[in-house]
Amino acid sequence: MIWALTIALGALVGVSLGLTGGGGAIFAVPLLVYGLGFDSRQAATMSLVTVGITSLIGLLQKAAQRQLEFKVGLLFAIAGALGSPIGVMLAAQLHETLRLALFAGLMLVIAFQMWRRASTVQLELPLAWHRTPTEQRAVTCQRDPEGILRITSPCALLLGAVGIGAGILSGMFGVGGGFIIVPALVLFSGMAMRRAVGTSLLVITIVSLTTLLLQTLDGVEIPLITTSLFSAGSIAGLLLGSGLSHLLAGPRLQKVFATMILLVVIFIITKTVLT
Repeated sequence: MIWALTIALGALVGVSLGLTGGGGAIFAVPLLVYGLGFDSRQAATMSLVTVGITSLIGLLQKAAQRQLEFKVGLLFAIAGALGSPIGVMLAAQLHETLRLALFAGLMLVIAFQMWRRASTVQLELPLAWHRTPTEQRAVTCQRDPEGILRITSPCALLLGAVGIGAGILSGMFGVGGGFIIVPALVLFSGMAMRRAVGTSLLVITIVSLTTLLLQTLDGVEIPLITTSLFSAGSIAGLLLGSGLSHLLAGPRLQKVFATMILLVVIFIITKTVLT
């Protein structure tokens, strides 16, 4: 039955989110397009509902564990909210085939980023704490001895620019942008990886819901029953994936998911060329 398929496909998205901690939502649009038959723009809107809800649940968990920096996340979220209308406008102007081709290119970037991250040892302490004073002076965003980020004008502009980029991608493709936000928080703000993941969930939640509002105001219809079933499956999958992540987490798992993304890209390109 179609409702069972919808829940199962949503669960695949949730499991990938729970296992990888970011980037898993990229599977939502292909599953909605090729698994359930929606066009890419409608699938992007439905994906935003799923991404927003699952990110909110993850955010509440991270907030309880105090694994987020609210001020930095809010700065990113405001910038993302400014960028999302641009993405929505661009999506409305793109042909279906071109939109899917660009989405496939985005997936390639994500696959490469996930593979590279899996091949690199991640530091659990903020990177800025490991820099020498000379290196600190050359960094746009710096932290005080207590580890609190000094949000100066250059730092705010840098983080805001990255946030706008994530918002544009969210508006165009229905992705949360966590694959951009997490590395940016670590590299540019010197944030610890665990805090970066938690902070990114705050950004993804706000940007996804803002973009969703813009999409609906732009006339994109949301099939409520299908979206609800897909989101419910994703939430269940998220809880399952989070539990399995303690058993399966590691660089090899990241590379497996990068390979899966690459296979989806090949499938999208093949379908686009054949049609």
